[in-house]
Amino acid sequence: MAKLLDGVAISKVIREKLAQEIAAENLSPGLAVILVGDNPASQVYVRNKIKAAEHVGIKSFSHYLPATTTQEELLELIESLNEDSKVHGILVQLPLPSHINAQHIIVSIDPEKDVDGFHPINAGRLSLGMPGFVPCTPLGCMILLKEALPDLSGMRALVIGRSNIAGKPVAQLLLQANCTVTIAHSRTVDLATECGRADILVAAIGKPEFVKGAWVKEGSVVIDVGINRVANGNGGTKLVGDVEFATASSRAAAITPVPGGVGPMTITCLLKNTVQSARAHAF
Repeated sequence: MAKLLDGVAISKVIREKLAQEIAAENLSPGLAVILVGDNPASQVYVRNKIKAAEHVGIKSFSHYLPATTTQEELLELIESLNEDSKVHGILVQLPLPSHINAQHIIVSIDPEKDVDGFHPINAGRLSLGMPGFVPCTPLGCMILLKEALPDLSGMRALVIGRSNIAGKPVAQLLLQANCTVTIAHSRTVDLATECGRADILVAAIGKPEFVKGAWVKEGSVVIDVGINRVANGNGGTKLVGDVEFATASSRAAAITPVPGGVGPMTITCLLKNTVQSARAHAF
């Protein structure tokens, strides 16, 4: 049976360390969170991020805007936050209403306050191996991976998914860790064979239990980024990942649960990036 990579427990340790660092270094990190509209899932995510930030000593600046907010109004708010010395991180919760161009909004954030790591400048820094903000979910994936495999050098890694938020950046991080990396996607031929070769499997496609447990290589490490809500057979719902957990966990050496794996790490890495920014702005 695979070792469970417990994102909740690992997050707790990291958050406690962040709180100690903030106090010891006399930092005053500030995180601005912007939510446009009333998407229920986004509201939950924002509440969780604000609660986690305040728990470690990061001051939150919440901006709840109606769905009718124009792109120009949102850009004006971001510009004011870019200039605000009390704000070290700016997070715009996605998705945005359809009349707002999300990429245009992301580009408007000061790259030095882009704690989500989505700005093209930070994406470029990551691809070149330069210092910058790394997207939170991929950063969390790497921390979990290193719990199971302290040295990733020479490992075969398969990343399923090529999004700018998860797939591409986690592939870059795996390359930096000296893995041999393959990126699979919707046009990949014979995905089962690709999975069977992978010492490290990162699933980030957003399709419930798409990756069959039988595809997983014996003794590999599986990082499941997916969070999918499905019927539980009793009239309710449950959360499952992109990997067929029951079978995969009988073959893998280590695996992340869903929920409780990558999810908590994503928020924790947002806090890490905010503290990193506050530290940089302190000099």
